[in-house]
Amino acid sequence: MNEVSSSVALPVDLQPAPWSGRNDGEGPEHRRWWQAVRPYDAAGLGEAVAAVSASGRRPAVLIGFCSDEGVRRNKGRTGASAAPAALRAALGPLAFHLEREVFDAGDVVVETGRDGEPGDLEGGQERCGDAIATLLDAGALTLTLGGGHETAFASYLGVADTERTANVRVGVLNLDAHFDLRAEDRASSGTPFLQMARAEAAAGRTLEYAVVGISQPNNTLALFRRADELGVRYLLDEYATRETAESFVEDFLDGLDAVYLTIDLDVLPAAVAPGVSAPAALGVPLEVIVAVVRRVAASGKLVHADIAELNPTYDVDARTARVAARLVDTILT
Repeated sequence: MNEVSSSVALPVDLQPAPWSGRNDGEGPEHRRWWQAVRPYDAAGLGEAVAAVSASGRRPAVLIGFCSDEGVRRNKGRTGASAAPAALRAALGPLAFHLEREVFDAGDVVVETGRDGEPGDLEGGQERCGDAIATLLDAGALTLTLGGGHETAFASYLGVADTERTANVRVGVLNLDAHFDLRAEDRASSGTPFLQMARAEAAAGRTLEYAVVGISQPNNTLALFRRADELGVRYLLDEYATRETAESFVEDFLDGLDAVYLTIDLDVLPAAVAPGVSAPAALGVPLEVIVAVVRRVAASGKLVHADIAELNPTYDVDARTARVAARLVDTILT
C-alpha cells in the first residue's frame, strides 16, 4: 500500500465543519463519533495509511457537499445544502466502534442561483471531485455527505480521476427510487448518471450502472427506455427483499474490480425518511438497504461512497438524519 507524504495537500480550500456530542469520558471505551473524527491533515492521513493492518480498513475521509442548486434546477424541494451539518449532528453522539481512522476535510459549498441566475453547480462539482481524487490517490476511503443527488456527479469526477481506478473495471451502484438519467440542457439532481454515461462514452468506456429501489410510477417510460439503451441493471422497489437485493448486488459486484456506492435517501419509505426532496410512497425497507450496504462494504471493492438528498427542512425529529448517520456508520464499519 502506498504511503503519502506530509506535503500532499488538498487542491481546494474547504470550509471546516464543527462536531459535538455527549461526553461520557475521554478513554477509548467512551469514544463517540465527535471525539473520534479528526480534522483532515495530510501528514495525519499519511501516517494512518501507513499503519493500515492486514484488515485492509483504509482511513476514511469525509467531505461535505453543501448543494441545493441541482435540486433547484430539477424543480424539487430545496434544503439539502444544510444536510452535511445535520448529518454530522446526528453522527456526533453515536458510539464509535470503527476499526479505522476517520478524518473530516470540511465542506465544499455550492453557490445557489438567485432571481433566475444559475448557481455555480459545475464549479462546485469540479472542486469536490478534485478533493476526492486527491484523497483517493493518497490511500483513503472517501465518503461525501451531500447535498442533492447532484453530489453523485461530483463523486464520479473524483472516482474517474484517481489512479486507484485506472485500468480496472469500475461500477456505480445507486440505491434510489429514480434513475436520474434525465436529458436536460444543464446539470441538475436528475441528470448525474446520464452525465456519467456520456463521460464514459467519450473516454471509450461503457458505464457500469445498477440501481436498487426503482419506483416504476416515479420514472417515465422515456427514462426506462434510456436505462435499457444504456444497459442499466435495476431492481424495482416492490421486488426488493433482502434476498433479491443481495443477490442482485452480488451479481453486479462479481464483474467489477471497484465500486462507487451512492445512496439517495428517497429510496427509503417516507415514514423512515421523510426529510427528502421526494418522499417515497413505497420505498425499500431500511433493513434491506443496510444489508446491501454491508455486502458492498464487505466486498473489499468499495473506493468511494456518498449519501444524498437529506433535507433537514422537511425532516421529522431528525429521523432522516439519524438514518443517514446510521448508514454512514455501516459503510465504514
